[in-house]
Amino acid sequence: MKVEQISVFMENKPGGLEEVMRIMKDAQINIRTLSLADTSDFGILRLIVHDVDKASRALRDNGLRVSRTTVVAVEVPDRPGGLHGILAVLARENINVEYLYAFVEKSGENDVIIFRFDDSEAAIRVLQENGFSVLSGSKLYSF
Repeated sequence: MKVEQISVFMENKPGGLEEVMRIMKDAQINIRTLSLADTSDFGILRLIVHDVDKASRALRDNGLRVSRTTVVAVEVPDRPGGLHGILAVLARENINVEYLYAFVEKSGENDVIIFRFDDSEAAIRVLQENGFSVLSGSKLYSF
């Protein structure tokens, strides 16, 4: 029930993001969703892609620093308070959300949000016990 994410560490400069996207295009990597966080000196581009091994290799071959991280994709009810319901369950169980970002597709009537937790196993268990749908990587890649 976990999803593998690639994080690319890149210098914060004009053309930096374009370079990564060119590498992905040339390697024929389909990006399912992404998030970019930056400081004045560097950025962290987080990607969910259809072929993690091929994408990692292409980025490294082009001199970029890449890491792989496990994240969790959760269906969030598309209504006011939908995300709050999930966060309330996690807070009650003392599970920390390190970061999150939205997925670009819907799953039926629900939105999908990508979460990074301090304890993914506990988060998955708690979410499922409370009736929330956690998506597998293969389901996420098939949207």
